[in-house]
Amino acid sequence: MNKFWLLFSAFAGCLACAQPKNIRIAQSENLRRGICEPSIVVNKKNTKNIVAGAILDRVFYSFDGGRTWTADTLKSSYGVWGDPVLISDEKGHIYYFHLSDPTGKNWASAEILDRIVCQRSEDGGQTFNNGGYMGFAHPKDQDKQWAVADTKGRLYATWTQFDKYGSANRNDHSNILFARSEDGGDTWSKALQINQFSGDCLDGDQTTEGAVPAVDREGNLYVSWAYDHKLYFDRSTDGGNTWLSEDIVVADQPGGWDIEIPGLQRANGMPVTLVNNSNTPYKNELYVNWVDKREGNYDVWFTKSTDQGNTWATPTRVNDDATERDQFFSWMDVDDSTGFLYCVFYDRRNHDSTQTDVYLAVSEDGGESWRNQKISRKPFTPNPKVFFGDYNHIDAHKGVIRPIWTRYDEGGKTSIWTALIKE
Repeated sequence: MNKFWLLFSAFAGCLACAQPKNIRIAQSENLRRGICEPSIVVNKKNTKNIVAGAILDRVFYSFDGGRTWTADTLKSSYGVWGDPVLISDEKGHIYYFHLSDPTGKNWASAEILDRIVCQRSEDGGQTFNNGGYMGFAHPKDQDKQWAVADTKGRLYATWTQFDKYGSANRNDHSNILFARSEDGGDTWSKALQINQFSGDCLDGDQTTEGAVPAVDREGNLYVSWAYDHKLYFDRSTDGGNTWLSEDIVVADQPGGWDIEIPGLQRANGMPVTLVNNSNTPYKNELYVNWVDKREGNYDVWFTKSTDQGNTWATPTRVNDDATERDQFFSWMDVDDSTGFLYCVFYDRRNHDSTQTDVYLAVSEDGGESWRNQKISRKPFTPNPKVFFGDYNHIDAHKGVIRPIWTRYDEGGKTSIWTALIKE
């Protein structure tokens, strides 16, 4: 066991010793247009550089590890319309993926959501190019994307395509699509459907959603998604050209992915897929994290595969409370320098009401055991009339762990926060 791993093991062991410092990145400017659905990334070339995004078109960057932030508005000729997703490649380029609004007319436009857009920054999030796009298939709608970069700088994205969003017509379907870029996001391959079973277009449990891709150091691709009270998994070993002919069921999802949490307009338990790329005994393990109510209330769940997704372990619970209160909106990441897993989620174990804390769970043994710590400084009470988005997020790189979450503040405004897990 090398000294570097021992150092971070000792650090992780002390995680529960002190309350990490909370940093407010931004607060909504008015009640009409709240700020939420945040994404965050640690620059793989410079861990002092942290970049974040939030709906609909906000971008924030920091060059001191997340202690102070500069805010800006993202612009593109394709329009910027929410679902921010930020990743970094090995060169330190930052990519911001989002939905489109090419006419600028928002929901009054038939063209809204006509593609997934990827914009690149080569200066730590200070400026972004106009972007490239994938999945252009108007009048079909493109939604709920996520992305990953491999060690050679290739980009991979997966998302949901709706034949017609909100349609109850049985001839309209939702499917999981995939595309690849080999030129820094400027151009993308033709979108490829990878799911075996199509869903409906009603944005509920019978809709295929939640596709988050992962890539190992050999370039093998992995992704899971939620549909019809199950989590499905697919794999490509040739860079995304071909995928499994039959999708593999990772686990059942009792209650489905479209969940009801008191105090929130809507919530979900969509899965997050990861691969452990560390040089540890857990190298190449695959992980899926999600939320369901198999024990009567909503908990955060985890499973792993050691054979490239052919078989999956019995799901285990990440939150370690003995209550029947809800945990929800989870996101997980793995630090490839140590192999440690970090999972952030909302948690109500300490309250008999809708008051909500933020917790971080850490595993040093490939998900076999978890240690939980409350990382939010104080609880908040959400307002069911205020949109909270569909996710929070976390990024972990070389011992720098940066969760990001939304809270509801006094005065009726939402805000996004991070915690300095490693100072």
